[in-house]
Amino acid sequence: MLSRRSVLLASLAAGVAMTSKAHARAAQPATPINFDVPAHACDCHTHIHGDVEKFPFFAGRVYTPEPASPEEMAALHKALHIERVVIVTPSVYGTDNSSTLFGMKARGATARGVAVIDDKTPESALDTMHQDGFRGIRLNLATGGVNDPNVGRPRFTAAVERMKARGWHVQLYTTLAMISAIKDLVETAPVPVVFDHFGGLEASLGLEQPGFSDLVALVKSGKAHVKISGAYRSSKLAPDYQDMVPYARALIAANADRIVWGTDWPHPDSSRVEGRKPTDIAPLYQIDDGRLLNQLPVWAPDAEVRKKILVDNPARLYGF
Repeated sequence: MLSRRSVLLASLAAGVAMTSKAHARAAQPATPINFDVPAHACDCHTHIHGDVEKFPFFAGRVYTPEPASPEEMAALHKALHIERVVIVTPSVYGTDNSSTLFGMKARGATARGVAVIDDKTPESALDTMHQDGFRGIRLNLATGGVNDPNVGRPRFTAAVERMKARGWHVQLYTTLAMISAIKDLVETAPVPVVFDHFGGLEASLGLEQPGFSDLVALVKSGKAHVKISGAYRSSKLAPDYQDMVPYARALIAANADRIVWGTDWPHPDSSRVEGRKPTDIAPLYQIDDGRLLNQLPVWAPDAEVRKKILVDNPARLYGF
């Protein structure tokens, strides 16, 4: 099975090379990996932006990304020596998870999905999603500008209520301020809670910035997972994001069993840029994911801890 998987990845990577002239927007690693990546490693945060004719964007989106295909993702993970992947539905699709499913089917049993749903999504649809490999739902309280706890708290409570019988997790893309505002709800949640991208911290504000201690406490108690992903969203010190080192180490030290890693490939630019309309194409960030993955041994020098982050924790959280 593994040899067949390798053949598939190689063929997909070859497909990228053949089509690179027509479509070469999503970043590919430029730096070789400098440590032994453990078997069954997982990239826990990616997106697929399929052909817009087949997978149209949500009319209410706040940005429009360039395409990013399953073939390009396969080439990325071949270079990173990563077998498993979690594909997350981005805000640009609203509650349409079909582009994510398209990416999952391309990867087969080594893929899991995180969906976006609303009150109109029937339980039967969630049953089908589970069969297809979805294992959680995502609440985006950042891109859409939802910063009010009076909105965030009921949305989180409703999501947890819906997921508790299903055993799925609730993933949040949000800010430290919102994390502080819902901390009590997270502490009593009967389902796993996952915070994207370092919990939305700002590296320049230091370890004492409001909310970071709440995030660390939730991780330490085992009540929350954190994706140490998308470092470029928190730091302006490209390409190694050295100011993220103390945050990553603090979270890992709090509870290595609650940390997962992700690229955030294809690195969409969801920021609000003056003069750019939501329907204007927002170019993907050209992040070197090889260099990004090479930061993991800096954040977690111990190989056994890295195996937890890359293999054991994702296997438990996503059901690999």
